[in-house]
Order: sequence, then structure tokens, then C-alpha cells
Amino acid sequence: MLKSGREHLEGLRDGRKLYVGKEAVGDVTAHPAFRNGARTLASLFDLKRDPAHRETLSYDAGGERCAAYYLMPRTREDLEKRTRAHKLIADATHGLFGRSPDHVASFVTGMALQAEVLDSGTSLSRSYAANLRAYYERARKLDLFIVYAVLPAPGARDPKFSGGRGERTASLSVVREEDDGLVVSGLKLLATGSPFADELWVGNVQPLAPERKREAVTFAIPIGTPGLTLWSRKPMEPTADSEFDNPLSYRFDETDAIVLFDNVKVPWERVFSNDDAQLSREIYYRTPSHCFGNHQSNVRFWSKLQLLVGLAAEIASVTQTEKVPAVRERLGRLAALEAMIAGMVHGQQMNFEDLGNGYVSFNRRYMYGALSWCTENYAAIADDIRELMGGGVFLMPADISVMHDPELRRQFEEYWSSSTQGALPRIKLMKLAWDMLGSEFASRHWQYERFYGGPPYVVRDHSHREAPWAEFRGRVTDLMASYDVPEAG
Repeated sequence: MLKSGREHLEGLRDGRKLYVGKEAVGDVTAHPAFRNGARTLASLFDLKRDPAHRETLSYDAGGERCAAYYLMPRTREDLEKRTRAHKLIADATHGLFGRSPDHVASFVTGMALQAEVLDSGTSLSRSYAANLRAYYERARKLDLFIVYAVLPAPGARDPKFSGGRGERTASLSVVREEDDGLVVSGLKLLATGSPFADELWVGNVQPLAPERKREAVTFAIPIGTPGLTLWSRKPMEPTADSEFDNPLSYRFDETDAIVLFDNVKVPWERVFSNDDAQLSREIYYRTPSHCFGNHQSNVRFWSKLQLLVGLAAEIASVTQTEKVPAVRERLGRLAALEAMIAGMVHGQQMNFEDLGNGYVSFNRRYMYGALSWCTENYAAIADDIRELMGGGVFLMPADISVMHDPELRRQFEEYWSSSTQGALPRIKLMKLAWDMLGSEFASRHWQYERFYGGPPYVVRDHSHREAPWAEFRGRVTDLMASYDVPEAG
């Protein structure tokens, strides 16, 4: 079933607990810090129901239309369909919503392709694979928007250094097990998009020490579950005076939040791993889960880069520098970078992996290579465009209210116009460029892209794990074996 945007907004009024500082937020769809972001999310649900995008964004699942990002691919064509759906969704938000509804849904779908991995642990007391398969079916049927919190609390105390006093770690952990489920308490990071989501997936994508079994739990619950509280970072939407002056932060702030659990009950049927520190992380990498979720992030980055390249070209045109050789060279480099990520995305489909069970996956090595490329290049790309932008953004009036005063408007249009462009489109471009590259919203995206997949060494470790080292070394040893010590004389 494909939800409408209106149905999704109604579901956000479910009594979730959300704090901005000391303020308890009631209805996120009406609050000035979240309402535009909520509407942006709702528009993505309406996009799927638009007849013009029906075939791209949904598929037939036994007579029922379901979101394309829940499609379990059996062929290269299925993978291509998933990519096209990701691209259309990313284009709708210009790549600015990292946690759009297709992100965590892709993690869940990728895990469901090889759900049996969840039953391979050493501490198995029930079939977690069956739980995961049932959850996937439910999420697909209800068109759920799921976000995740899969990182430990900052500075969490390691129990082995507690001096035997039994101090509880700050990170989320199991408090007790009961007949009908688990009870958990603690903090979990970083639930981006959670004020607008239906459900929260909780797990561990970072390694856990073997003795930290109580933290080794994976589950999914509704955002409105009693005892679950969201603590938002400072929202950027309230500082956007108008969409003209802040066109991106006005409606594309997806919001990041810390999640606090206070004796939250998790039914057993919603638990997917427990009490196994190694498996709680490996379920993402021994299945295509992490690959599917981050393929979506590669596609989203591609959409964002296309916006950035377009901005660079438009700035060069407005400032009349596009014919300067150094500027042409810079624009050509940006165009080449966009072509690179496009090629990396398509390569993940073309050289796909056969999972051996009737399903296929995107190429993991190519995906991790692209992920590393994105995290390492965003800052340089942003700096290149800021250089093209120069000081032009500081030459504009404080805001567009000058257009509301007849005399100020006359002066503005007379003195700020150029030979090729009027004052109004010129300030409009500069306001957009600043919001994308210089504002607080822009700084958040700089930090987000730089550490999207974790610190650089973590991102590179994924490539190290997936690399065919025996094949690489074999090329060297085979070459050396083809010649020998020359005979004397």
C-alpha cells in the first residue's frame, strides 16, 4: 500500500516525545521548527502516488503496489529499477535529505535477502531471521518510513573499566529480559530524520567488545513508544526568514536527534539480534544490508553534486567569468567529477553480485569505493565553488524585504542589475549559493558528507575488507615467478 503525504502527516501526530532544548514539541507538522521539513517528507510519499512516477517509484507485489525501495532484486533490471527510484527521490530533495524514506528501508531489504545470517549466532534463543522477514513484510505493506540509530553514546563507559562496581554504560543496553520482550535503557546516536519517521531501527554498525553483550541488541519500534525520547539538535528552519532568503534551510532541514531510552519495552517479535557482540555488527556486512543502504547514499550524493555543478555554472555566468580560462578549467573539473560518480553508480548495477539464492546485490567493492570518493571529495568541491562565488554574496542586501519599499526597490533594481541579468534573479542566485555553501545549513552538510560513513579510516576499512587481496598479490607473485636469477657471466 502506498501512503499519501496526508496520511503520513497524520501518523506524525502520535504522541512522540521530542525536545528542542527544554521545549517539548507537540505536533511536528505544525511546529515552526519542523513543519516545512515534515511537508517535504510528505511530498515524497505523494511523489510515489503520482501516475507520472508510478512505474519508477513502485512495483507490483502480488496485486498490491509497494515502494520500489522495498523491491528484493532478482535481476540486473531490478537493481536498475531501485537506482532509478533512489535518483528520482534524491532529485526531489536535491540530495539534501540523507535519511529519505528509501534509506533505512534499503538496509532492511538488503538484510532480508539473506535473513538466515541472523540465525547464525552463538547466543541464539529464537529465530531472529523469522522476525526480520516478518518485519520486512510489514514495513513494505504499510509503506513505513524508518530511520536508524546505530552508534553508541559519546564517551560511553566501558564496563571492563568500571572497577567492578557494576556501573551502567551510557550507551543503550538491555536492562532485563522478560517473557514477552526486552527492556532497554540508555542513549543511541544519531537518529537523523526521526521527528518525521514512523519507526526507529536500533543496532550497531561499529564493533563491540565481546564482553559488551548487553549492548549487542538490534530491534525496531515505533517512534511513539513509551519511554523513547528524541533530543533534537538546534533546528535551522526557524532561522529561515523566508524561502527566498533561505531556500534550502527553509524546507530541507531533515533534523538530527539523540535518542534516549528509559526502560523501553521491545516485544520479542521486533528483536533481530541479541547478546552476540560480533553478530550484532556483522548482520549488516554478511548480508547486502549495508551495501543497499549506502548505494542509496551514493545516488543521493550524485543528485547533490549535480545541484552544485549547476550552481557553479550559473555563478560563472552571472559574474561573467565563464570564458576565463581558469574558470572554464574549474567548471570542466566539476563536470568530470559528476561524470565519475555517475559511472560509479551505474557500475554497481552492471557488475552486480549473484547471492546464490535467487537474489542479486549491487557490487559491494564499487559501492565502498564510491562511498570513500564522496566523503573525500565533498569539501574540495564545496571550496572550489565558494572560490567561484567570491565576495558576491556579501554585496547583496540583507534580505529581500527591500522589494517591499518602492524607493528601495527602484534603487536596488537600478544599481544591482548587470548588463546580462536583473537585480532580482541575481540576489536569488546568491541567496541560494550562500545557503548551500556558506550558511549554518551548509556547514551541517559539509560535516555530514565528510563523516557520513564514519571517520575516513572507517570508510576505507570497508574497502579493505571487500578487496580481493589474494588476487592482487597473486599478480605480483605470478609476475615474479615468470623470471629467475640470471646465469653467471
